[in-house]
Amino acid sequence: MRIISGTAGSRSISVPDSVARPSTDRLREALFSILGTYVSEARVLDLFAGSGAMGLECLSRGAASCEMVDDSRESLAVMRKNLKSLGLENGKVIHQDVFRFLQGAAGKYNLIFADPPYYKGAGGTDFIEQLLMNEKLPDLMKEDSLLILEDPPRNKRSDINGWKLIDQRKYGSCGILFYQRQS
Repeated sequence: MRIISGTAGSRSISVPDSVARPSTDRLREALFSILGTYVSEARVLDLFAGSGAMGLECLSRGAASCEMVDDSRESLAVMRKNLKSLGLENGKVIHQDVFRFLQGAAGKYNLIFADPPYYKGAGGTDFIEQLLMNEKLPDLMKEDSLLILEDPPRNKRSDINGWKLIDQRKYGSCGILFYQRQS
């Protein structure tokens, strides 16, 4: 895997062995082509960060900061290694369960990425639905912020709990959902 563009463009990044399906270069290239200059100076949150590829790509493209949250020690070590090897200083690695993090998080973000496991979470609810139903997540969004989720394209998603699905794309076996808060 590599960083697509920006100050660390074309440089390789490590991926934890435990990450079952890291975001492909093709997917990230397409996604960041859609986002364009939206990333520049953005405050970014990367949930279920894995290798940190999304957050690292944002930092390389000029994001002001990125907080990368994961509860896997292996993922955290790889993210720290990637930040150091790429010389990206505005990244912060947070070792915590995503839903616990959301309960105590403060501040506002321009972009929030989430690439949760595709399997079902506690009580049989999928992680995407748990995120969209989370009471704290909207408080972390600026007015024009985007919530970008990776989800299997076979899942049919729509507006839910005050979130408006503004776009969705399919890249092979991965789908990308773009949500904004409804006014």
